[in-house]
Amino acid sequence: MTTDRSSNLFLSFADAVGRLLDGPATWFRESVVEKNRPEYYWYHRQFRRVPTIDECYTDDIVCFIEANEQFKRDRMVDSEILNILRQRKEDCILYEGEDHREKCAKIIEEYQKGAENWFIKYGDLGAYGTVKDAYMKQKHRMIWERRHGPVGAGMKNPLA
Repeated sequence: MTTDRSSNLFLSFADAVGRLLDGPATWFRESVVEKNRPEYYWYHRQFRRVPTIDECYTDDIVCFIEANEQFKRDRMVDSEILNILRQRKEDCILYEGEDHREKCAKIIEEYQKGAENWFIKYGDLGAYGTVKDAYMKQKHRMIWERRHGPVGAGMKNPLA
């Protein structure tokens, strides 16, 4: 037996109470919240780039904090990219088996270059490394390369 909701007094009363309680909330969400919410056309939130540590004044603490937060986000993104490259390398090696040296050479080379670049930027900083530590590491590396040549190429001959 099929009953129409309008013919049953209890069901029509429940619908009226539901509209009375849910109506204002639905109206507020559709009229105010959704119209004032910015639309993101991408999956994740994109933060604006903040000034880097070398653009901050020495007494500008807020700039230091913003630069450090940007550095942390960049480190997380770069670490995830390196994890994806590592996973691709491992999947290729597992799939190809004995022939992985020839068939996965490009993927392995991309991973090794990515790992080298990650270590150049973030290596030896530890878990609590800050943007200032990374900046000093970069500065020391540049001084070393100016004096002794590229890192890993051996030291320049002082007489030459």
